[in-house]
Amino acid sequence: MTHLSDIEIARENTMVKIDEISSKIGIEDKSLNRFGHNIAKIDINSIDGLETKPDGNLVLVTAISPTPAGEGKTTTSVGLSDALNLIGKKSIVCLREPSLGPCFGVKGGAAGGGYAQVVPMEKINLHFTGDFHAITAAHNLLASLLDNHIYWGNELGIDIRRVAWGRVVDLNDRALRSININLGGVANGFPREDKFDITVASEVMAIFCLATSLKDLQEKIGNIIVGYTRDRKEIYAKELNADGAMTTLLKDAFMPNLVQTLEKNPAFIHGGPFANIAHGCNSLVATQTALKLSDFVVTEAGFGADLGAEKFLDIKCRKGNLNPKIVVIVATVRALKMHGGVDKKDLKGENVEAVTAGLANLKQHIANIKKFNVPVAVAINHFVLDTDAELKVISNCCDELGVKSFNCKHWAEGGAGATELAKHVSEVAENNPEKIQHLYPDDITLWEKMRKIAQEIYGAKDIIADQKIRSQFDDLQKKYGHYPICVAKTQYSFSSDPDLKGAPKGHMVPIREVRIASGAEFLVVVCDKIMTMPGLPRVPAANSIFLNDKGEIEGLF
Repeated sequence: MTHLSDIEIARENTMVKIDEISSKIGIEDKSLNRFGHNIAKIDINSIDGLETKPDGNLVLVTAISPTPAGEGKTTTSVGLSDALNLIGKKSIVCLREPSLGPCFGVKGGAAGGGYAQVVPMEKINLHFTGDFHAITAAHNLLASLLDNHIYWGNELGIDIRRVAWGRVVDLNDRALRSININLGGVANGFPREDKFDITVASEVMAIFCLATSLKDLQEKIGNIIVGYTRDRKEIYAKELNADGAMTTLLKDAFMPNLVQTLEKNPAFIHGGPFANIAHGCNSLVATQTALKLSDFVVTEAGFGADLGAEKFLDIKCRKGNLNPKIVVIVATVRALKMHGGVDKKDLKGENVEAVTAGLANLKQHIANIKKFNVPVAVAINHFVLDTDAELKVISNCCDELGVKSFNCKHWAEGGAGATELAKHVSEVAENNPEKIQHLYPDDITLWEKMRKIAQEIYGAKDIIADQKIRSQFDDLQKKYGHYPICVAKTQYSFSSDPDLKGAPKGHMVPIREVRIASGAEFLVVVCDKIMTMPGLPRVPAANSIFLNDKGEIEGLF
C-alpha cells in the first residue's frame, strides 16, 4: 500500500482564509497583519482585554531520545490539538518555526506529518514570514557594530582577543565554525579569529523567545555581553548603542504567526531554537497569548525530554511563570527497537525483545518528568507495521509505572486518531491543582545545577571539566549564580556519547565550554563534541529539492 507524502497531503487540502481561523479564537480584523490569504501576524497589543483573560490549560508534548526511525513530536502535537477541538475543547497548538539548516540537511521540516500538519507547509518550512532572517540580521548588525567600534578607535577598550560575539547564518555550514576576519590590510580592520553559529543557536533567538514585550526585548538585547576589556570588564550591546536598532529590526518579527492545521484549527508558530544547542521552545509571547485565547494550549519542546522538556520546565516555565498541567511523551515502536539495539534497516519485522530492551529509554524519561511534579501520559505514534504484541509490551510497561498510554493514529486519521489521548489529557489537566516543581532552586551554585541535571536527568555519575572551565564557573557564579542552565549536548543519548542508546548509567558528562548569555539570562554549558554550527550529511536533503514544471516544490518531504 502506498501513502501520499506529507507535501501531497498538504496540497490536497483546501485552506480557509486566515480571518476564519482568527475569528475562532476571538481575534478581530484590526489585530491581523496578513501575509497573503492563509498566514497572519498577530498584533497582541491590539487585542482588547487580553491581559485580564484567564489562562487555559498548558500541555507539553515531548519524546523519548530521538533516533533515525523517527518519533513525531510535532505531528503528535498537531494531532492532539485537533483531537481536543474534536471533543469540544477550544485548543491552539504552539510550535517552533523550522530552520533552513535541517530542511536542507537531514532532519526535514517541522510542520508535522500525514494528516496532522500545519499549512501552508511549504511556506512554513522555508522563509515563512521572515522571522529567522530578521533574527539573523539583528545578530549580525551587532557583530558589525562591534567591529566598527574597534575600527574607529575602540573607545570602550575592547580586547580583540576577548570578543565574545560571533556571527550567525540559518544554514548548516561547517566551514564557518572557525574563521579569520578583517584580513586585507589597514582599511579592513584588525585581523582576528571569529566564528559562525547557526541562527537558532543565537542568543538573539533565545531572547526573542523569552521576552514578554518589545520593551523587555530591547532591555534583554542591551544586556548581551559582546566582549571584555583587558582587565576582564564586560562590554554590553547597549554600550555600542545597538539595542535600539536591533529591536527595530525585530519589531514585526516579534508578533506571533497564526496559521491553520489541516482540520482548520488555529496554530501559532513562532521562534525556533534547537533543544540540543539552545533552549528548544517556541516564543513565550506566543504561548502566553494562546493561553489567554483558548481552553487548551498544546506546545512541544525539541528533541527528547532530557533536553527540550527539561529546558521548557526549568527555563521557559521559570521565566514565564508557566504551569503545565500534563506532559505527553511520544514514543514509537520503531524508535524503541533502535534503543533496544536494532539497526534501522532491520526494523520491519516483529521484535518484541528489542522493544522490551528499548523501554529503558522510555522509563527514564517518564521518571525524569515525574520529578517536576507534573502528570505524564505516553502517546505511541502508530506506524502500520507495528504489531499487537509490540504495542502490548509498551502498554504493559506504562501500566506498571502508573502511566496511561495511548495508541495514536493521528498521522493517518488526523484528530480522530488521537481522541482517546485528548479525553485523558483534558480530564487530567482540568483536575490538576498542582504546581510545577523545578529540578533545582535558583540559589544553588551553577556547578551544582549542572551536576543535578547530569545526575538526575542524564543518569550520569558526575560532570567533569578542566581547571580552566572550573575557574569560569567560579567567576560566573559571583554575578550570575542565580541563572538557570541551558545544556548543549547530543540529542541521541542521555549521555554525551551519541552512540549510547537506551538509558546508560554511571557515565561522566565532560564540559568543553561555558558561555554566559546575560541577555537571555542563562548559562550555556557545552558538553563534549556538540557543535553550535551543524554540518551537512554526505548526501544532504538539498540534493533532492527542486521546482517541477508547474513551479511546485518537490523533494522537500
